[in-house]
Amino acid sequence: MFALHSLTRNQIWTFSRSALIGDSVRPVSKSQIVAREGQWFTRVGIAGVLGGVLALIGFILLQSAIGGDANFESLLEADENSGNVWLAGILTGIGYFLVAAPLYFLFRAAQARSERVKNQMVGLVLLGPLLLGISAPLISGGTQEAATSYIDGKVEPDKTAGEIKDECAEDKEDKSAEDFEKDFPEVEGKTGLAACEDKKTEESKASQAIKDSTLLKIGQFAGLAGGLSLVVGLLYVGLWTMRTGLLTRFWGSLGMAVGFASIIGFSPLTFLWFIFVGLMLTGAMRGRPPAWEAGEAIPWPSPGEKAAEELQPSDPDAIDVDSEEVDPPGPNGDGNGGEPPRKRKKRG
Repeated sequence: MFALHSLTRNQIWTFSRSALIGDSVRPVSKSQIVAREGQWFTRVGIAGVLGGVLALIGFILLQSAIGGDANFESLLEADENSGNVWLAGILTGIGYFLVAAPLYFLFRAAQARSERVKNQMVGLVLLGPLLLGISAPLISGGTQEAATSYIDGKVEPDKTAGEIKDECAEDKEDKSAEDFEKDFPEVEGKTGLAACEDKKTEESKASQAIKDSTLLKIGQFAGLAGGLSLVVGLLYVGLWTMRTGLLTRFWGSLGMAVGFASIIGFSPLTFLWFIFVGLMLTGAMRGRPPAWEAGEAIPWPSPGEKAAEELQPSDPDAIDVDSEEVDPPGPNGDGNGGEPPRKRKKRG
């Protein structure tokens, strides 16, 4: 109570609002904002770079370990490269956990500079990376579980022999002989329809093994929920870091776009964005925008505002001493009482 007299009315409201709705207590001055963020730049930046790199390595490892076009081919490769599949899941999971730090840091920095940033959004900002971090090892484990069930012959096809035979007959009618032979090459002396039925039977077994994997179901559900949350989080953080001047228009807009890219399978773009953000925060790549050092929002000018600013003279009050001036007309309508107008130099 002894310090309340030194607080302004707005400062008291800020602390009261924080206590009521769970908002983080904002520093009461720009210098405190800068000081608080300065303590975390390096650590959060390293987390962003390391997280992006680990997740990128995990993505590459998984693509190289499981590259089959059909489900049964992917499960066979997953069993053969089980070490890489597990390593990919672990690295990707750790990577997503780490990139939650810079995303949260950007959110709080924007919130410190604008009252319009809603504290309720912090849940989605953190939920996306955390759920994706959980889903990655679960998907790796579920894939191994499905591969083991398929290879050990513990599953039955999810289609009957009659359904598979009908599908092969339709494929033979719809495709040319060359394409049909390419899709169903000779296997163990079987060609044509027999090879097609064998391949589709194995694919049906693999599909059933995947459906029966509990770990895979949980991992896919967590990944879907996490992916959607990450899209919302990146959209919100990208928008407000751009509006407050913490990120340039290009990188703020890119952050809003990479969330969608991760949903449709372009996760590397998301990881590369976090690597850039990490480098920017540590100061290793370019300089941080002025809003960081100012401790307040410094919005970027719109294209129209920027063009108008460039058209304005640098010194609007300057007088052109070399310009010429004509004497005003006299009573007869001409200058100097009937004499021809005379030009004279303006004095500076």
